[in-house]
Amino acid sequence: MLSQPKHHHYPFPFFYDDAAFSEAQCAALESLFLQEAEWQHRDGAFYRCSLRDVTKNIPATFQMEVLDKMREITGLPLVNRVLVTAQRMLPGQIIGIHSDRPLLGYEIARLVVQLNKEWQVEHGGVLQLFTSPESAVAVSINPEYNKAFGFVLNVDSYHGVTEVTQPRQTVVFNFWHAANTPELAAHIQALFTHIKFSELPPTLDPIASAAELSLPEETTLHAGTAAIALQRWGYDEATIAAGYLHSAGLSICNANDAETYAAVLLADWVAYLHRNSFDLARWEILSHALERVDIYARLMATWQLCLGLLNTDMDI
Repeated sequence: MLSQPKHHHYPFPFFYDDAAFSEAQCAALESLFLQEAEWQHRDGAFYRCSLRDVTKNIPATFQMEVLDKMREITGLPLVNRVLVTAQRMLPGQIIGIHSDRPLLGYEIARLVVQLNKEWQVEHGGVLQLFTSPESAVAVSINPEYNKAFGFVLNVDSYHGVTEVTQPRQTVVFNFWHAANTPELAAHIQALFTHIKFSELPPTLDPIASAAELSLPEETTLHAGTAAIALQRWGYDEATIAAGYLHSAGLSICNANDAETYAAVLLADWVAYLHRNSFDLARWEILSHALERVDIYARLMATWQLCLGLLNTDMDI
C-alpha cells in the first residue's frame, strides 16, 4: 500500500503512486460504486460530479492503514479521523480550477485514488495542477487505474479536472491535522460568539483609533479580534493592549513575561483562524514558540486544541 510514492514540489507539494493498492483493496473500493445508495449531485458552474460518503463502508482497519501511510508520507500529526467519499463524473462533467485551502476545522490532506480501468486519453478526466487560477497547466496527472494522488491542502493548491467523455470513478480519503479539528472550530466559534468591539476597555480606544488611520481595515479587524480573545479569557487592560499592538504589527510582545507572551501569541493565532484559515507554516512557528512555555489555566482549553495536544488519539 502506497509503497512507492513519488514526491514533487511544483506547482505545490504533492505525491503520486502508480500502483497504490493491492488488487483486493482496489476491488473493495470499486464495489462502493455498485452499491445502492443516494448520491449528492453537484451541478454548479464549475464543479460538476456526484458524491457520497462511503466512510462507513470501509473497514476501520483499512482506514487506519491508509492513515498511517499518510502520516509517514506527509510527516503531519494527523488525527484518527478519516472521511472517505466516492466521486463519480459522467460524460460532459468537469471540475474547474480551484484551491482547497484548509478553513477552520477542515481537512489538511487528501488522497485521491483513481479506479478507471482501460482509461484512454480521449476519455478525459485528467487532473491538472496550476500555479494560479490564471496560469497555464503546470502538471497533468492521468486518471489511470490504481493511481493515487496525495497533497497537503493550502491556499495555493490550485487544481481542476478536464471534461470527461466516459464515466470517471474516484475514491477520496480526507485527513485532519491535530491542531485544526472540528472540535477546535466549535471552540473558536464559541469564543467569538456575538463579537462586539465595544466590550473592549476604553483605554484601548486611542490605540485602535490611531491604528485605523494608518493600517488596512483587515489588519485592525484582526488586532481587534485578538483583543476580544484576551478580554474573554479574563486578561487585564495592559495585556489586551499588548495583544492589539502585537496583532496589528505595531510592537512585538515581550517574551520575558511568559504568560502575557503565551496569551498574546495564542490570541493572535485564534484571531487568524477565525478570520482566515489554517496555515501550516504559521502553526509551525507558533508551536515552536510555545513549546517551552508553561500552559496557563485560563488558556488551557484553547491551548490544547490549538497546539494539537489532545487530538492525536482521537477515534475514527
